[in-house]
Amino acid sequence: MTEDKHIFKRHNKTLLLYHIVFPVKYRRSALTPAVENTLKDLCLEIGVCYEMNFIEIGADDNHVHFLIQSIPSMSVTTIVTRIKSITAREIFKKHPEIKLLLWGGNFWTSGFYANTVGQYSNESMIKNYIKEQSVNYKKIYEEQLTLFY
Repeated sequence: MTEDKHIFKRHNKTLLLYHIVFPVKYRRSALTPAVENTLKDLCLEIGVCYEMNFIEIGADDNHVHFLIQSIPSMSVTTIVTRIKSITAREIFKKHPEIKLLLWGGNFWTSGFYANTVGQYSNESMIKNYIKEQSVNYKKIYEEQLTLFY
C-alpha cells in the first residue's frame, strides 16, 4: 500500500502542492553551492516552523525551484513572503560576500512564479524537472554560447 501524503487536520484532509520559482535579484549568479546548501537547510527549518513540506528544492546559479506541500490556511503569497524574507536575511548573515554582489539589500526579485501541481499527473514530472534543473539549464546555456561561433 502506498504512503498517504495528505495533511490531516481536525476538519480537513488536503494535498496542496505548489511549484514555485524565485529569481535572484538582478538575475545575478549568487546561488553558489555553499549558498544553495544554506538555502536548503533554511527551508527545512522553515518547513518545521510553518507547516510546509519542501518536497524538492533545485537551484541554478540565478534562480531556485521549489516543490512545496502546504496547508489550506496558508496562501501562496504568504508561503512566498515567508520563504523569501527568512532565506534572504539568513543568507546575508551567513554569506556576507553576497551583499557585494547584490546591492540594495534584496536577495530575491519582487516577483515569483507559482503553479499548482496535480497529485496523480504532475508531481513526479515536476520533481524530476526540479532535480535536473541545473543540468538542463547549463546544457541549454552552453549551446546558446556556441550558437554564433
